[in-house]
Order: sequence, then structure tokens, then C-alpha cells
Amino acid sequence: MDDKQTTQKGKIIGDLVVGLDIGTTKIAAIVGYKNEFGKVEILSIGKAESLGVQRGVVANIEQTIESINNAIKIAADKADIDIEEVIVGIAGQHIKSMQHRGMITRKSLDEEVNQNDVDNLIDNMHRLVMSPGEEIIHVIPQEYIIDNEGGIRNPIGHSGMRLEGNFHIITGQVSAVKNIFKCVNRAKLTTVDLHLEPLASADAVLSEEEKEAGIVLLDIGGGTTDVAIFYDGIIRHTAVIPFGGNIITDDIKEGCGIIKTHAEQLKMRFGSALAQENQMNEVISIPGLRGRPHKEISVNTLAQIIEARMEEILDLVLFEIKNSGYERKLAGGIVITGGGAQLKHLNHLVMRHTGLDCRIGTPNEHLAGADDELKNPMYATAVGLVMKGIEKYERELKRGTNVNKVKEEPKIVVTEETRKKEEKNIVGHSTKKVGSFFADIVNKTRDWISDDVE
Repeated sequence: MDDKQTTQKGKIIGDLVVGLDIGTTKIAAIVGYKNEFGKVEILSIGKAESLGVQRGVVANIEQTIESINNAIKIAADKADIDIEEVIVGIAGQHIKSMQHRGMITRKSLDEEVNQNDVDNLIDNMHRLVMSPGEEIIHVIPQEYIIDNEGGIRNPIGHSGMRLEGNFHIITGQVSAVKNIFKCVNRAKLTTVDLHLEPLASADAVLSEEEKEAGIVLLDIGGGTTDVAIFYDGIIRHTAVIPFGGNIITDDIKEGCGIIKTHAEQLKMRFGSALAQENQMNEVISIPGLRGRPHKEISVNTLAQIIEARMEEILDLVLFEIKNSGYERKLAGGIVITGGGAQLKHLNHLVMRHTGLDCRIGTPNEHLAGADDELKNPMYATAVGLVMKGIEKYERELKRGTNVNKVKEEPKIVVTEETRKKEEKNIVGHSTKKVGSFFADIVNKTRDWISDDVE
């Protein structure tokens, strides 16, 4: 591995991974890696305003590409790297989930169940016929059944002929998925993997003990509120509520008769989810438009507007909790994350309205030496995507070969373009690459990449 990959925090083990969170209000790109102590560390953060996304879905291709490029450039410049591949998050009202059981019959009773059997069963689930315009995004195992013996978490090593599995299947609209791929590709990036955003956020802010006890994750974004319910260490229910922080801003704009920019600033600086926590006589002065007089707004009135909308969102969350069937099995309560979690007194409102314990989830909990910037819940999804990417890298190594062998005998990946350059024998310099083939080709291409790579 190149010497440039050694930092003051520790030596990078494996590849650098980039998580790309394409949200309604912001697009965040985070570069991370696993250090020599087995901890995930963040190398850089890039954030840009999201101009072309509405309620988690791409509405304007060109504006979304521009925002992605801005976020990627900031992250790449801070880390002094070239970013080529990303792990992308997906959300939006089009996301749906369902439960399904699958089954395969094995050929031999003497042979133990192996990873290929499990992969075949999961592949069968990916072949399910969906409604027109929908496709499967995730197939998540709940439990396995071998010859009618249920409750098996890991079937590998068991004996049996009939292998069944209960699966949590997450689907999305084909058009929404293709638009995300299109934006990433036209930003000259490659999508390594696509993950449901609340699942990524859960990795960043929840502990295994909380998932075991039973817990609800609320990821409150600008356009949507994502719900993920875990119990017994397994994802049990997912849902997307089509309301988020932006609708609160719109309520403030309409209720106070001000422009949206001022409404957003009021929400962030003076907003509270509990009206009773504010003084009745507190007043904020808002500049008037084009010479008009200032406008005075009561802080208590502002809080009442926010509280009313948040209670409506929490009513929908409660409906999803009851619909999941795990209402009485949530010892861990609720964890709030996402940009909306920054609203003052929100955890107190959630506890009062739902009767469940609540805390704010920040993505620095599973990281080594995280700085203050990462203590913001708005980065939970992007950090979770980095963690998902590292898991994917390690899983592929286990299925293929060991880490040491990869380092000794790297697999060389040469595209048609680089092959032509090699034939011309153009001498240049190598640059750092981020992605699953970074360590493989950097040494190979050291002597022949041309200056235009810069």
C-alpha cells in the first residue's frame, strides 16, 4: 500500500471508502477507513447544498450532479485524494418493505449447509416478481428454518435437506433508483453499492445491545422521516414518512408571513419542539423586505407552530410502530438522528408524545477519535455508508482470499483506456485513488499514467 496512506492517527488497513448521502437539504461525502487498531476513522467531510432533490427523490438531474460534484470536491481536496467510487444512500417516499419466506431443497443430506446455499436462497428472493415499476433493493434475513426446525440465525454448518428463510424485503421505484445512478455516473463516479439510508444511519448511531433490546430509529431529514425498528438484533420494520424538517420550515413561513430563508434561520436558531419551554414575552425581530418595517415574531408562537407539526409526524411514527407489531417490545425506546434531530427539546417532546425513552443519536459513537464536526446527527447516514462500505470490503476479502495474500499478489485491473496509455509508454506520475481497486492498480500504473490524469 502506498506510503501516502499512512496518517498521524494510524495506518490505513484496506481501502479508503467514500459514503455519499444524497439528501433533500444537503449532500454529504465522507471519506473513511479502518485503522491498524480495527477502528473506523474519518479522513475528510464534504458538504454541499442539495439543489435538485425533493423528499429524498431526484427532481432535477443537473442540479443534483452539481451538488454531488461540489461535495465530492471538498472531501477530495481535504483528504488530498482522487475519488472515483462511492457507497450511495437511497431514501424517499417510494421505499416500501414486506415480509416473505423462501425455500430451497438441497441435493445432499450428508453435506453441511454452506455459504453457497444461503446465497442461492437470497438470490431466489431477488427474483421475486414485483409490481410494475418497482425493484428489490435489499433482502435482509430474519431467521432460517432447516427441516422445519426454526429460530436459526446462522444456518451454515447445519445438516438438512430443506432450507427456508424469513426475509425482510425492501423495494423502491426503478425510476428513482436509476436517477440516482445517473447522477452519480454523470458526476464521473462509480456506485459500488446502494444502501437504504435508515439502515446506514442505524449502523452509525445504534449499539448491538439496543438492537437486541428493541429500538426505533427515527432519521429526520429535510424531506422525509425514515423509521427503522430493530428487535432481537434484527431489522423488523422499515417505513418512510413523507414529512421532514422542510415542512416545518414551510409552516413557519406561512404562519409568520415571512420568506423561507428567514423561516429556516428562525427554526435553526430559535426553534423549539416544546412551546412550554419558552417565555411568553420573548420576541424576535425580522428584517423587512425592501425598506419595509421590521416584523416581530413571538418565540412562543414559533414553538407552537413547530410543536404542532412535530406531533403530527410523531403520530405517523406511532402508527408505524403499532403496525410493526413490536409496540410492547421496545426496551431501547427511540433514537433520533438526522438534521431534524438538532431541534431543541425534541427528545422531550418524543418522550411525552410516545411514552418511550428517547435520546439523540450522533455518528461519532462508533468512531475512533472523531472531531466535533462529526458529533452532528446530520452526518449519521454518510458515516453509516462508510461503515457499510468497510463491511463490504472485508466480506469480499473473506469470500475470496486473505488480506496478506491480496497485498502480496494484487489483482491488476486494467481498462481499455489505461491499456492504450501503457502501449504508448507515456511516463507520468501516480495519484492516490479511492475505491475497491485502489491498492491493486496504483503500483502497476506508477510509471505510465499520463499527466492528464491530474
